[in-house]
Amino acid sequence: MKIFSLAAGLMGAATLAQFPEVSQQYIQRLSGAVDELAIVVADFDRSAASAGLSRDEALAELTGSTFLDARNSDMTRAIYRYETLSADLTLLQSAGPFERLILMPARLDTDIGARAIEDFAPAVPVTGAGLGFAGIGFLGGYGLWAILAGLFGRGLNSARSKKAV
Repeated sequence: MKIFSLAAGLMGAATLAQFPEVSQQYIQRLSGAVDELAIVVADFDRSAASAGLSRDEALAELTGSTFLDARNSDMTRAIYRYETLSADLTLLQSAGPFERLILMPARLDTDIGARAIEDFAPAVPVTGAGLGFAGIGFLGGYGLWAILAGLFGRGLNSARSKKAV
């Protein structure tokens, strides 16, 4: 059982140790998305300003035909996405690795996250955060296996005791 517990601990360590790098790559992709959306939003704002309109006034003028209504929806979505992703990026950049573990699930953009995972290649962690996550993963994997093995062993012993009576 100790060998299996050790193996489970090592698997937990190897898995959880990857989180700091995965989160870093996600933040890099998120930053790129925010940068590109910033260009789109700034271009729209410049066009609105050159026509003497605020952003909201320019959006209100994008109505009256199928194309203009669709363009209004597109720009409204792009502006909302830019604002949301910008806020998430600011929060995640200022968070430490353990805070990111808590914050990321609620702020994960699935499209950006999926692309980050597609390009991710596991590596041996050499940072303090990577080693810390590896230690927690080891303890979690080892402990979970030990608990499950203990429960299973008790169940077998209990069943044997009932047969013997």
